[in-house]
Amino acid sequence: MEQDRIFSDAGRRVILAEATALTALADTLDGSFSAAVGLLLQTRGRVIVSGMGKSGHIARKIAATFASTGTPSHFVHPAEASHGDLGMLTPGDVVIILSNSGETPELADMVAYTRRFGIPLIGVASRADSTLLQQSDIALVLPQLGEACGTGVVPTVSTTMTLALGDALAIALMEHRKFTPENFRDVHPGGKLGARLAKVADLMHTGLELPLVAADAPMGDVLLTISQKGFGVAGIIGDDGTLAGVITDGDLRRHMKGLLDHTAAEVMTRNPTVVQTGALAERAVAIMNDRKITCLFATGPDEKVAGILHIHDCLRAGVV
Repeated sequence: MEQDRIFSDAGRRVILAEATALTALADTLDGSFSAAVGLLLQTRGRVIVSGMGKSGHIARKIAATFASTGTPSHFVHPAEASHGDLGMLTPGDVVIILSNSGETPELADMVAYTRRFGIPLIGVASRADSTLLQQSDIALVLPQLGEACGTGVVPTVSTTMTLALGDALAIALMEHRKFTPENFRDVHPGGKLGARLAKVADLMHTGLELPLVAADAPMGDVLLTISQKGFGVAGIIGDDGTLAGVITDGDLRRHMKGLLDHTAAEVMTRNPTVVQTGALAERAVAIMNDRKITCLFATGPDEKVAGILHIHDCLRAGVV
Protein backbone atom coordinates (compact mmCIF):
# COMPACT_ATOMS: atom_id res chain seq x y z
CA MET A 1 0.00 0.00 0.00
CA GLU A 2 1.10 3.55 -0.68
CA GLN A 3 0.54 4.52 2.94
CA ASP A 4 2.80 1.70 4.14
CA ARG A 5 5.58 2.89 1.83
CA ILE A 6 5.25 6.46 3.08
CA PHE A 7 5.43 5.38 6.72
CA SER A 8 8.38 3.06 6.08
CA ASP A 9 10.26 5.75 4.21
CA ALA A 10 9.76 8.17 7.10
CA GLY A 11 11.00 5.59 9.58
CA ARG A 12 14.09 4.79 7.52
CA ARG A 13 14.88 8.50 7.12
CA VAL A 14 14.84 9.02 10.89
CA ILE A 15 16.93 5.94 11.66
CA LEU A 16 19.49 6.75 8.96
CA ALA A 17 19.75 10.34 10.16
CA GLU A 18 20.46 9.18 13.70
CA ALA A 19 22.92 6.51 12.52
CA THR A 20 24.80 9.14 10.53
CA ALA A 21 24.86 11.39 13.58
CA LEU A 22 26.35 8.63 15.74
CA THR A 23 29.13 8.11 13.20
CA ALA A 24 29.85 11.84 13.24
CA LEU A 25 29.87 11.82 17.05
CA ALA A 26 32.36 8.95 17.16
CA ASP A 27 34.70 10.94 14.91
CA THR A 28 34.65 13.93 17.29
CA LEU A 29 35.82 12.07 20.42
CA ASP A 30 39.14 13.55 21.45
CA GLY A 31 41.13 14.56 24.49
CA SER A 32 38.09 16.11 26.12
CA PHE A 33 36.39 12.73 26.22
CA SER A 34 39.50 11.15 27.74
CA ALA A 35 39.70 13.97 30.27
CA ALA A 36 36.06 13.39 31.23
CA VAL A 37 36.69 9.68 31.79
CA GLY A 38 39.78 10.47 33.86
CA LEU A 39 37.86 12.96 36.01
CA LEU A 40 35.04 10.48 36.61
CA LEU A 41 37.54 7.78 37.58
CA GLN A 42 39.15 10.04 40.15
CA THR A 43 35.99 11.23 41.86
CA ARG A 44 35.53 10.04 45.42
CA GLY A 45 31.84 10.91 45.49
CA ARG A 46 29.02 10.34 43.06
CA VAL A 47 28.33 11.34 39.49
CA ILE A 48 25.35 13.70 39.40
CA VAL A 49 23.64 13.85 36.00
CA SER A 50 21.10 16.53 35.15
CA GLY A 51 19.15 17.95 32.23
CA MET A 52 15.82 19.59 31.47
CA GLY A 53 13.02 18.24 29.30
CA LYS A 54 14.10 15.51 26.86
CA SER A 55 17.69 15.97 28.03
CA GLY A 56 16.43 15.19 31.52
CA HIS A 57 15.04 11.85 30.36
CA ILE A 58 18.40 11.05 28.77
CA ALA A 59 20.18 12.16 31.95
CA ARG A 60 18.10 9.72 34.02
CA LYS A 61 19.10 6.85 31.76
CA ILE A 62 22.78 7.82 31.81
CA ALA A 63 22.75 8.01 35.62
CA ALA A 64 21.11 4.58 35.78
CA THR A 65 23.72 3.14 33.41
CA PHE A 66 26.57 4.57 35.49
CA ALA A 67 25.08 3.16 38.70
CA SER A 68 24.60 -0.31 37.23
CA THR A 69 28.16 -0.52 35.88
CA GLY A 70 30.13 0.38 38.99
CA THR A 71 29.99 4.20 39.06
CA PRO A 72 27.79 5.53 41.92
CA SER A 73 25.43 8.00 40.28
CA HIS A 74 21.99 9.58 40.44
CA PHE A 75 19.84 12.08 38.58
CA VAL A 76 18.99 15.49 40.00
CA HIS A 77 16.18 17.47 38.39
CA PRO A 78 17.36 21.06 37.77
CA ALA A 79 14.04 22.60 38.83
CA GLU A 80 14.02 20.62 42.07
CA ALA A 81 17.67 21.55 42.57
CA SER A 82 16.66 25.21 42.71
CA HIS A 83 14.22 24.37 45.51
CA GLY A 84 16.54 22.50 47.88
CA ASP A 85 17.99 19.55 45.99
CA LEU A 86 21.24 21.42 45.42
CA GLY A 87 22.02 20.05 48.87
CA MET A 88 22.48 16.66 47.21
CA LEU A 89 25.66 17.95 45.57
CA THR A 90 28.87 17.70 47.59
CA PRO A 91 32.44 18.83 46.87
CA GLY A 92 33.47 15.22 46.27
CA ASP A 93 31.00 14.76 43.40
CA VAL A 94 31.25 15.36 39.67
CA VAL A 95 28.30 16.93 37.85
CA ILE A 96 27.36 16.21 34.24
CA ILE A 97 24.82 18.62 32.74
CA LEU A 98 23.13 17.97 29.40
CA SER A 99 21.63 20.67 27.19
CA ASN A 100 21.57 20.67 23.40
CA SER A 101 21.61 24.47 23.21
CA GLY A 102 23.71 24.97 26.32
CA GLU A 103 21.45 27.89 27.25
CA THR A 104 18.61 26.16 29.14
CA PRO A 105 17.64 28.69 31.83
CA GLU A 106 16.55 26.09 34.41
CA LEU A 107 20.17 24.87 34.60
CA ALA A 108 21.59 28.20 35.71
CA ASP A 109 21.34 27.55 39.46
CA MET A 110 23.08 24.17 39.19
CA VAL A 111 25.88 25.62 37.08
CA ALA A 112 26.33 28.51 39.52
CA TYR A 113 26.36 26.14 42.50
CA THR A 114 29.12 23.99 41.03
CA ARG A 115 31.20 27.12 40.34
CA ARG A 116 30.64 28.51 43.82
CA PHE A 117 31.66 25.33 45.66
CA GLY A 118 34.33 24.08 43.27
CA ILE A 119 32.41 20.97 42.16
CA PRO A 120 33.83 19.68 38.84
CA LEU A 121 31.40 20.19 35.95
CA ILE A 122 31.25 18.30 32.66
CA GLY A 123 28.99 20.00 30.15
CA VAL A 124 27.43 18.35 27.09
CA ALA A 125 25.97 20.62 24.40
CA SER A 126 26.15 21.30 20.67
CA ARG A 127 27.52 24.84 20.87
CA ALA A 128 31.07 25.34 22.07
CA ASP A 129 30.37 29.02 22.80
CA SER A 130 27.27 28.31 24.90
CA THR A 131 27.04 29.42 28.52
CA LEU A 132 27.05 25.82 29.77
CA LEU A 133 30.21 24.79 27.94
CA GLN A 134 32.00 28.05 28.66
CA GLN A 135 31.38 27.50 32.39
CA SER A 136 32.30 23.79 32.36
CA ASP A 137 35.61 22.34 33.47
CA ILE A 138 35.36 19.85 30.61
CA ALA A 139 33.24 20.55 27.53
CA LEU A 140 31.92 17.70 25.39
CA VAL A 141 30.67 19.22 22.15
CA LEU A 142 28.05 17.39 20.10
CA PRO A 143 28.17 17.73 16.29
CA GLN A 144 25.70 20.39 15.11
CA LEU A 145 23.34 18.33 12.98
CA GLY A 146 19.69 18.85 12.19
CA GLU A 147 17.03 16.91 14.03
CA ALA A 148 15.44 13.97 12.22
CA CYS A 149 11.99 15.57 12.23
CA GLY A 150 12.92 17.91 9.37
CA THR A 151 11.61 20.98 11.19
CA GLY A 152 14.50 21.06 13.65
CA VAL A 153 12.27 21.32 16.71
CA VAL A 154 11.80 17.72 17.92
CA PRO A 155 14.76 16.36 19.92
CA THR A 156 15.75 13.20 18.05
CA VAL A 157 19.26 13.25 16.61
CA SER A 158 20.54 15.37 19.50
CA THR A 159 19.11 13.11 22.22
CA THR A 160 20.37 9.97 20.46
CA MET A 161 23.89 11.40 20.33
CA THR A 162 23.72 12.45 23.99
CA LEU A 163 22.53 9.02 25.06
CA ALA A 164 25.29 7.32 23.07
CA LEU A 165 27.89 9.65 24.57
CA GLY A 166 26.66 8.73 28.06
CA ASP A 167 26.91 5.04 27.21
CA ALA A 168 30.44 5.58 25.90
CA LEU A 169 31.50 7.23 29.16
CA ALA A 170 29.91 4.48 31.26
CA ILE A 171 31.49 1.62 29.32
CA ALA A 172 34.91 3.28 29.26
CA LEU A 173 34.71 3.55 33.05
CA MET A 174 33.44 -0.01 33.39
CA GLU A 175 36.25 -1.46 31.29
CA HIS A 176 38.91 0.50 33.13
CA ARG A 177 37.57 -0.77 36.46
CA LYS A 178 37.41 -4.33 35.08
CA PHE A 179 33.74 -4.55 36.07
CA THR A 180 32.85 -8.23 35.55
CA PRO A 181 29.55 -9.98 34.79
CA GLU A 182 29.63 -11.17 38.40
CA ASN A 183 29.83 -7.55 39.59
CA PHE A 184 27.00 -6.69 37.22
CA ARG A 185 24.84 -9.41 38.72
CA ASP A 186 25.30 -7.95 42.21
CA VAL A 187 23.34 -4.87 41.16
CA HIS A 188 20.96 -6.76 38.82
CA PRO A 189 19.59 -9.59 40.99
CA GLY A 190 16.11 -9.52 39.50
CA GLY A 191 14.56 -10.61 36.22
CA LYS A 192 16.05 -12.63 33.38
CA LEU A 193 19.35 -10.79 33.51
CA GLY A 194 19.77 -11.59 37.18
CA ALA A 195 19.03 -15.24 36.50
CA ARG A 196 21.57 -15.39 33.68
CA LEU A 197 24.24 -13.95 35.97
CA ALA A 198 23.42 -16.10 39.00
CA LYS A 199 26.38 -17.99 40.42
CA VAL A 200 26.49 -21.66 41.35
CA ALA A 201 26.91 -20.62 44.99
CA ASP A 202 23.58 -18.75 44.80
CA LEU A 203 21.60 -21.86 43.82
CA MET A 204 23.44 -24.90 45.19
CA HIS A 205 22.45 -27.07 48.16
CA THR A 206 24.84 -27.18 51.10
CA GLY A 207 25.42 -28.63 54.55
CA LEU A 208 23.20 -31.49 55.66
CA GLU A 209 21.53 -31.59 52.24
CA LEU A 210 24.68 -32.92 50.61
CA PRO A 211 24.66 -36.65 49.68
CA LEU A 212 28.20 -37.43 50.86
CA VAL A 213 29.72 -40.66 52.17
CA ALA A 214 33.23 -41.85 53.01
CA ALA A 215 35.22 -43.89 50.52
CA ASP A 216 35.20 -46.94 52.83
CA ALA A 217 31.45 -46.76 53.49
CA PRO A 218 29.53 -49.99 52.74
CA MET A 219 27.18 -49.80 49.78
CA GLY A 220 24.20 -50.24 52.08
CA ASP A 221 25.01 -46.83 53.58
CA VAL A 222 25.48 -45.36 50.11
CA LEU A 223 22.05 -46.55 48.96
CA LEU A 224 20.48 -45.11 52.10
CA THR A 225 22.16 -41.74 51.49
CA ILE A 226 21.05 -41.64 47.86
CA SER A 227 17.50 -42.41 48.87
CA GLN A 228 17.36 -39.91 51.75
CA LYS A 229 18.95 -36.93 49.97
CA GLY A 230 16.91 -37.27 46.79
CA PHE A 231 19.51 -36.24 44.20
CA GLY A 232 19.96 -39.69 42.69
CA VAL A 233 23.69 -39.51 43.29
CA ALA A 234 26.22 -39.80 46.10
CA GLY A 235 29.56 -38.03 46.40
CA ILE A 236 32.44 -40.04 47.75
CA ILE A 237 34.84 -38.14 49.99
CA GLY A 238 38.49 -39.14 50.13
CA ASP A 239 40.83 -38.97 53.11
CA ASP A 240 41.86 -35.42 52.19
CA GLY A 241 38.27 -34.20 52.15
CA THR A 242 38.09 -33.74 48.39
CA LEU A 243 35.65 -35.44 46.03
CA ALA A 244 37.19 -38.80 45.13
CA GLY A 245 34.29 -39.97 42.99
CA VAL A 246 30.54 -40.22 42.53
CA ILE A 247 28.04 -43.05 42.46
CA THR A 248 25.06 -42.75 40.11
CA ASP A 249 22.34 -45.15 39.02
CA GLY A 250 24.63 -46.22 36.17
CA ASP A 251 27.32 -47.29 38.63
CA LEU A 252 24.71 -49.21 40.62
CA ARG A 253 23.55 -51.11 37.52
CA ARG A 254 27.11 -52.00 36.54
CA HIS A 255 27.75 -53.50 39.98
CA MET A 256 24.31 -55.02 40.58
CA LYS A 257 25.71 -58.50 41.23
CA GLY A 258 26.94 -58.57 44.81
CA LEU A 259 26.41 -54.82 45.16
CA LEU A 260 26.06 -54.87 48.95
CA ASP A 261 29.37 -56.68 49.31
CA HIS A 262 31.28 -53.66 47.98
CA THR A 263 32.46 -50.37 49.48
CA ALA A 264 31.78 -46.98 47.95
CA ALA A 265 35.33 -46.72 46.61
CA GLU A 266 34.93 -49.98 44.69
CA VAL A 267 31.78 -48.85 42.90
CA MET A 268 32.34 -45.13 42.34
CA THR A 269 33.32 -43.38 39.13
CA ARG A 270 36.60 -41.61 39.75
CA ASN A 271 37.60 -38.07 38.72
CA PRO A 272 34.03 -36.79 38.43
CA THR A 273 33.17 -33.55 36.66
CA VAL A 274 32.69 -30.66 39.09
CA VAL A 275 32.04 -26.93 38.88
CA GLN A 276 33.48 -24.09 40.94
CA THR A 277 31.13 -22.36 43.37
CA GLY A 278 32.04 -18.98 41.84
CA ALA A 279 31.14 -20.02 38.29
CA LEU A 280 27.99 -18.72 36.63
CA ALA A 281 25.04 -21.09 36.88
CA GLU A 282 24.79 -20.92 33.07
CA ARG A 283 28.20 -22.58 32.92
CA ALA A 284 26.97 -25.39 35.17
CA VAL A 285 23.92 -25.90 32.94
CA ALA A 286 26.18 -26.13 29.88
CA ILE A 287 28.28 -28.80 31.60
CA MET A 288 25.22 -30.81 32.62
CA ASN A 289 23.79 -30.63 29.09
CA ASP A 290 27.10 -31.68 27.57
CA ARG A 291 27.55 -34.59 30.00
CA LYS A 292 23.86 -35.53 29.93
CA ILE A 293 23.66 -35.44 33.72
CA THR A 294 21.26 -33.71 36.10
CA CYS A 295 23.55 -32.91 39.05
CA LEU A 296 26.95 -31.37 39.61
CA PHE A 297 28.99 -31.20 42.77
CA ALA A 298 30.46 -27.75 43.40
CA THR A 299 33.89 -27.22 44.92
CA GLY A 300 35.39 -24.19 46.61
CA PRO A 301 38.86 -22.68 46.26
CA ASP A 302 40.26 -25.44 48.52
CA GLU A 303 38.91 -28.08 46.08
CA LYS A 304 36.67 -29.51 48.80
CA VAL A 305 32.97 -30.14 48.19
CA ALA A 306 30.90 -27.06 49.05
CA GLY A 307 27.56 -27.90 47.48
CA ILE A 308 25.55 -29.73 44.86
CA LEU A 309 23.52 -28.18 42.04
CA HIS A 310 20.55 -29.86 40.35
CA ILE A 311 19.25 -28.87 36.93
CA HIS A 312 15.85 -28.24 38.52
CA ASP A 313 17.41 -25.55 40.73
CA CYS A 314 18.51 -23.75 37.59
CA LEU A 315 15.09 -24.17 35.96
CA ARG A 316 13.32 -22.70 38.97
CA ALA A 317 15.68 -19.72 38.97
CA GLY A 318 15.08 -19.10 35.27
CA VAL A 319 18.69 -19.79 34.26
CA VAL A 320 17.57 -22.04 31.40
